Amino acid sequence: MAPIERITLFKIPNEADRERVLEQYKVLKETATKDGKPYILAAAVGSSFPDPRNKGYTLSVKTTFASLEDMKYYDSECEAHTALKAVARPVSEDVLTTYYENIL
Repeated sequence: MAPIERITLFKIPNEADRERVLEQYKVLKETATKDGKPYILAAAVGSSFPDPRNKGYTLSVKTTFASLEDMKYYDSECEAHTALKAVARPVSEDVLTTYYENIL
């Protein structure tokens, strides 16, 4: 099975709130484990460049998982992701997530 790529976009209008979410992603990258081992293959996060095409989404995230099972674990059981959501949800006007199997 090919890796699962996940794209998440946030609309967080306040810059200080965006910075807190960015910092929490750094914590997540260091603390997300499954069966005691890191399981996120790669993560990239940053503030979106101002551009009309981004439709107001201000923070962009890409995470890579070895399997759909790992991504589902991330959504439902990962304590580090739960902590991230606790920081991001209250300050996000909207969140858009999509994922796909990388065919390259």
